[in-house]
Order: sequence, then C-alpha cells, then structure tokens
Amino acid sequence: MNASQIISDDMTLEEKLSAIDAAMKAAQAAADDQARATGGVAAPLDPASLTVCDGCE
Repeated sequence: MNASQIISDDMTLEEKLSAIDAAMKAAQAAADDQARATGGVAAPLDPASLTVCDGCE
C-alpha cells in the first residue's frame, strides 16, 4: 500500500485519518475474503494483538 495513493498534502488531518481507516478496512476485507476462499484465517484487525502472547491475553 502506497501512502501517496491514499493521502495528499492538501487534505485535513481528519480527511487523512478517514482515508487511512478506509484503506485499512478495505485491506482487511480483502484478506478476509482471500482467507475464506482458501479455508484459512486472516490476520486480526488489531495488529497489536500479534504482540501479546496467548497466555498473557
């Protein structure tokens, strides 16, 4: 994903954050669809959950 395709210098902070959020949701949806097609499981929506071990959750 190329940031320059998602945001531009003339956007407000709110517009930039909304564009990033929309791009992340679209990427997650694509990963979910691909995982369902192959019978796998897509990465979690919250990347921070990858930094915590299962026993610590």
